[in-house]
Amino acid sequence: MEPFHAKLVAAATGSTMTALTMTPFDVVKTRLQTQPKEPPFSRSVPNKCCQPSNTPCVRNMSSLARPLTAEQVVCIYDHGVLRKERVNGFSDAVRHVVRAEGIRGLWKGAGTSLLIGVPSSTIYMLTYDYLVRNVLPPLIPSPTLAPLFAGITARTFLTSLLSPLELVRTNLQSTPMSPDQPHTLPSVLRSIRTIVREQGILFLWRGLGPTLWRDVPFSGIYWAGYEGWKRYFESRGKTGAYVAFASGAISGTTASLLTSPFDVLKTRRQALLMAGTMPSRTTATIPLCLRIVQTEGISALYAGMLPRTAKIAPACGIMIACFEGVGTFLAKKD
Repeated sequence: MEPFHAKLVAAATGSTMTALTMTPFDVVKTRLQTQPKEPPFSRSVPNKCCQPSNTPCVRNMSSLARPLTAEQVVCIYDHGVLRKERVNGFSDAVRHVVRAEGIRGLWKGAGTSLLIGVPSSTIYMLTYDYLVRNVLPPLIPSPTLAPLFAGITARTFLTSLLSPLELVRTNLQSTPMSPDQPHTLPSVLRSIRTIVREQGILFLWRGLGPTLWRDVPFSGIYWAGYEGWKRYFESRGKTGAYVAFASGAISGTTASLLTSPFDVLKTRRQALLMAGTMPSRTTATIPLCLRIVQTEGISALYAGMLPRTAKIAPACGIMIACFEGVGTFLAKKD
């Protein structure tokens, strides 16, 4: 098989496997980042039971609450439904999603992830490979800076191109306004069509700024780190797909931790714009960042960091290991 075709198949294989295996982490991360800061019931109607006077009111809001009798309900938000309880952390979010929407809920947006992920990751990997091997070496001979700029260039182009699809995926995976009206692809698309008619086609690129702030530095840090770790292992005589996996996972983890606040800003902005709960000036990157810090504390900028990192580390490893391993295997087989 021609080297280009081998790389094409390898990149598509890696991106498909990554999208299918990592979507649950993306769903949990998005839910943690878009849930309300606190239940509005406790703020608007303090010390008042949300159930009819003849129904016992249970105020235990722990996710570890014992099973309730048929007459009892947990008093959360305004309907007293257990599945609307606020989640605290990664494992708690998984339990809530499964309890409210079933196992399938963890793969919400998987179709959109495949629609976005497979072609974009394939083009991204091939673009990076071409830039770092053919275009940039004569211009930037540094073995560290060449992959950094190749990653930045490739990611900027693709992120700008595919921003509307990212808007759809984010809103599919975000916290529903109520469990009785979950986000579905038809409902999200209807909302987007309505807003586009009102605000114009450029609405589809709202949130592009925070997305670029997240993806462009991530890509540069990741590829510079990946090539550095790969050289480190090769200098000690270690090569192969497992080296690519380890190098990708380590550099992906580092880049994820450094860019986590920008991921929160991107997710919040796209969710708020779709919900229409904030004026557009407040959803600009810097005002939104200041608002989150003032109202929720700086720790809110790192919401969802655990599931995001838990997703990115193996995702980066799987993607690059497939690209290197499958590509090499197919090229040799020919």
